[in-house]
Amino acid sequence: MWRAGSMSAELGVGFALRAVNERVQQAVARRPRDLPAVQPRLVAVSKTKPVEMVIEAYCHGQRTFGENYVQELLEKASNPKILSSCPEIKWHFIGHLQKQNVNKLMAVPNLFMLETVDSVKLADKVNSSWQKKGSPERLKVMVQVNTSGEQSKHGLLPSETVSMVEHINAKCPSLEFVGLMTIGSFGHDLSQGPNPDFQIEVGSTNVRVGSTIFGERDYSKKPPLDKSAADLKTPVEVAQAH
Repeated sequence: MWRAGSMSAELGVGFALRAVNERVQQAVARRPRDLPAVQPRLVAVSKTKPVEMVIEAYCHGQRTFGENYVQELLEKASNPKILSSCPEIKWHFIGHLQKQNVNKLMAVPNLFMLETVDSVKLADKVNSSWQKKGSPERLKVMVQVNTSGEQSKHGLLPSETVSMVEHINAKCPSLEFVGLMTIGSFGHDLSQGPNPDFQIEVGSTNVRVGSTIFGERDYSKKPPLDKSAADLKTPVEVAQAH
């Protein structure tokens, strides 16, 4: 749905952001009237992109950014230029989180949301680590659901979702459940029509867009830090939270 507009990134981050926001608003305008009128949040996915591009997007009004890898997020969010130039920045972690990396993630400055809680054990570990940090605010979390049923993706089965949410609400007092995150099927045959997983007019409140804003990613210089198989197998441009 979004790849066709990737050329806009060549005209500058500011131009690309305006174009993406316009397309989001056009999609919202097509929503059925019986859906809640919730303005979607645009998450600019800045993985593999330099600090300077994040600051440029921030200067054009973007406040929410997403990263897939814990080490890259920690380094980027801790960068003195980011800390001084982007005081209102909000970081979302959108990659698969391994339990051994939880404490490192919790140390990220201006961490706003974890979008990929996919097990009770992970929720408990994140809750405990955030509690020890002593933050006055609860950490916002989404539960990741594997709606497409693909083995290459992490996420709960739809049938496990209710019990997972109930566990967070009842047993994780330092976490605030804010919604569900799904990643659409990557192999959809577009000759059969638009990918239904990427139709944000059905009520999505959280939309992730990466290369359309920042340009194509260059992985040649990316160190093999905390990448997981799922990170590498799901190069989609938009994820949705309902």
